[in-house]
Amino acid sequence: MRPSSPDAPAGPEAPASAGALSSLVAPDRGPGGGAEAADARVPDGPERGSAVVEFTFLSLLLMVPLVYFIITMGQLQGGSFAVVGAADQAAKVFVAQADAAGGRAAAEQAVLLALADHGHSAANARVETSCAPVDCLAAGSAVTVTVHLTVPLPFVPFSEVLDLSAGQLSASATQLVGRFR
Repeated sequence: MRPSSPDAPAGPEAPASAGALSSLVAPDRGPGGGAEAADARVPDGPERGSAVVEFTFLSLLLMVPLVYFIITMGQLQGGSFAVVGAADQAAKVFVAQADAAGGRAAAEQAVLLALADHGHSAANARVETSCAPVDCLAAGSAVTVTVHLTVPLPFVPFSEVLDLSAGQLSASATQLVGRFR
C-alpha cells in the first residue's frame, strides 16, 4: 500500500473525499455535522398542540377521583364529629329526665338533632342505651348511650337501593346519674 498524496488520482485505493463521506455517514445532520440543527426544527404536523389536550385530559382523569376521595373523607370526618356529639348530648339528656322511658325518648331526640346539625339523616342512625345497674335513674348508676351512623357515599344516586356506604361509625358516651336531682 502506498501513501496517498493530494494530487494522486482517485482510484479504488484512494480515500473518498470529505464531502462524500459526510453525505454517506449522516445525511440528516446539519451543515456543521452536529445534531443541533435537527433538534431545532419545530413540528408543523398534526401533533402540534396535542400536549395541551393530553395534559387537560390526564389532569381531569386524575383530579376527579382525588376530589371525590377528599369529599368522601370530609363526609366521614363530619360523621365522626356528629356521632361523638350526639352520643355525648344523648347521655346528658337521658340522666336529666324523670323516668327511663322519657330519658330514652329525649336521648333519641337529642341524637336526631345533633345528626341533623351535621347534615346526616335519621334513617342512617341507630341509638342504643344501656344502664348499669338495671335501674337507669337510680343515684350512682351509669347510663351509656351508643350512636351508630352509616355514612353514604356522596353524589351517588339511588344509594339506598344500592346499599353503598362510605363507612360505619359509632361512638359511646357514659354519664353518671347524680345523687341530687
